[in-house]
Amino acid sequence: MRKLFFSLFIVAFLSMPGISQNVSKAGTSVGNFLRIPVGARAIGMGGAYVSQVKDATALYWNVAGIAGLGHNEFVGVHSDWIAGVGFDFAALVISLQDFGSIGLTITSLTMDDMKVRTVEQPEGTGEFFEAGDLSLGLSYARFLSDRFAIGFTAKYIEQRIWHMKAGAFAVDMGTTFKTDVLSGMIIGASISNFGSAMQLSGRDTRLFGRIDNTKLGSNERIPQNIEMDSWDLPLTFQFGLSAQAYHDEYISWTVAVDAINPSDNYKSINTGTELMYREFLYLRTGYSDLFLEGAEGGLSFGVGIKSASLLTQVIIDFDYAFRDMGRLQDVHTFSIGLNF
Repeated sequence: MRKLFFSLFIVAFLSMPGISQNVSKAGTSVGNFLRIPVGARAIGMGGAYVSQVKDATALYWNVAGIAGLGHNEFVGVHSDWIAGVGFDFAALVISLQDFGSIGLTITSLTMDDMKVRTVEQPEGTGEFFEAGDLSLGLSYARFLSDRFAIGFTAKYIEQRIWHMKAGAFAVDMGTTFKTDVLSGMIIGASISNFGSAMQLSGRDTRLFGRIDNTKLGSNERIPQNIEMDSWDLPLTFQFGLSAQAYHDEYISWTVAVDAINPSDNYKSINTGTELMYREFLYLRTGYSDLFLEGAEGGLSFGVGIKSASLLTQVIIDFDYAFRDMGRLQDVHTFSIGLNF
């Protein structure tokens, strides 16, 4: 079974568009909010997280990771994204013990209302329009052996702008495998956003005009509808390794590296590390998009605190991450997790 799943991932990797071409297809996909990294812990480690998933953000990075949580968990994430855009992610994982785990996710990208501008009225017509993105996911993962886990996510994706919207369905798949190498090195792999194309539709593409002057009855009020083109989702393959470089009674040091192959850009590498003290304080740093032509920034830092409630058995995780975006606005991400 392990060989079968790893073979499927290799076939998918080799089949992805652009795998054998040194050509970038940047700007040729939709739903790119699906590629905004989730979780302060993962961002602090530079996005090298596909094999290191230890919380409910596994529903984004590698759904197979929720199979090993062993408890129920909720996580909420907020990022002040570039250009004044707000990005939010919430996930709930429910452990079914020997039967695996199920998960629910909601991802949202929001922005302030903007003025409707035309050539005749460049300062605004007095109207305002809104735009935003939304994704809802349902996941399931379980161990097939004591070391090998698989997971799947089915999700609905929607993008909207004023009176127009587009929808699609997609699937994520992931695996993790714990080895005997380097005191339990973990191998992780995931395929994200394998689904249908998206095509905008709505009343903003409806026009009125004359179609054929040679036809009797033709006039300026004949309704017409502009057919929009369809675009693929940002299909992404990610493969990663992680291991403990040092471990004793008080300190644990983890290093991780991921290789990313998207369908709409060049390949790149994410690297990250985390230093844990007494399972209470966590310090992280990483670098994302190594070797990616035209990448902005890439350096990230993070800190986390794990606190046990004195009144209940709930464990609370607070995490913060800073990500350098080069010439763009730096991004600050905050996460809170509840383990119960």
